[in-house]
Amino acid sequence: MNARRTAIVTGASSGIGMALAERAVRSGWNVFAVGRRTERLEELARKVELANGTLATLALDVRAPQAAKKIVRGALERFGRIDVLVNNAGGVAVGPIAQQTDGALAEQVETHVVAPLALTREALPALRASRGHVFFVGSGVARVPVGLLGAYPPVKAAVRNMTRIVRNELRADGIAVTYVDPGAVATEFMTRAGFAGPPPGLAASPHRVARRIFDAFSSRRSVVNGVPWQTFVVAIAEALPGITDFVLQRAPQIVLGDAPLPATPVEPALIAPTEPATIDAAPLDPVDAALVAHASRMSKLKMSASYVRGLLVPGAELELGDVALGWAGMPNKNERALTNDVLDALAGAGLLEHLEPEHYRVKAD
Repeated sequence: MNARRTAIVTGASSGIGMALAERAVRSGWNVFAVGRRTERLEELARKVELANGTLATLALDVRAPQAAKKIVRGALERFGRIDVLVNNAGGVAVGPIAQQTDGALAEQVETHVVAPLALTREALPALRASRGHVFFVGSGVARVPVGLLGAYPPVKAAVRNMTRIVRNELRADGIAVTYVDPGAVATEFMTRAGFAGPPPGLAASPHRVARRIFDAFSSRRSVVNGVPWQTFVVAIAEALPGITDFVLQRAPQIVLGDAPLPATPVEPALIAPTEPATIDAAPLDPVDAALVAHASRMSKLKMSASYVRGLLVPGAELELGDVALGWAGMPNKNERALTNDVLDALAGAGLLEHLEPEHYRVKAD
């Protein structure tokens, strides 16, 4: 049995989650890293190959059926204990909240509220045994709601609220519970949704935020502010809602950056689909469901859904460079990045098999 302390980190295939997993492993921890993108987890594994700690990975969407059980069982089978659980996985559904479908709204709630609570529940016996620690990652928009992000602000407000409840409920078990406000961070989280994200001068490094979270592994603080001065500004904005709403309505780029939404609203959804979550509309076709999160960028860069469908010949092997060349001619970095994200989304939807970095095979019907 491995006596070294063990952390589960979800959303570990990019951004804060990847930076935190790397820092913990380099500091001698066991880390069970969970993310959707296999190749990113493999990249993380290569980074920490010679580190003091040990990394194990699981490519899984936290919304998948029985995901919580699979994650906890995997961590315990590999390391024998759980000391820290960091609920970091997330996604944003772009568009006006009043125009979003029941399915898109349910996906946001499932990702940010239901899945973290399910994972916490499954890990409780192990966390009680270790007198462990649970982290929930929130957002400044939990306190200052911003439009065009769909249900993301209200579900992050729910995360902030539920963290306090869980903390009070688990205090008697000796389990610490921490709420993280990461601040505006320079990750692909917003850019993958079609926004430019916070201005460079405001955006913090994910490694800086990861360091603050990791420090709380030892301090067991109840709140971690990734960028303290931003938290101070958010508190002022929360106290002056009229002024704040006036400013944000006229200058949303303060939060979202300068990338515009498409003129015609697209079906909002998270990066990867789950089983249909709506009862009053037919579920999306699997290809449409996989592409919907990238529809705004596809429209902007002129990548057609019909081209993508034409690639899906059972048994065909796809190489990222060839696919990008096929629709973009001489692809630039943005066109290549979009191609990568689309192929990842198709693989996440079970339509492609990921053979090796940038190389896929279309699955048989």
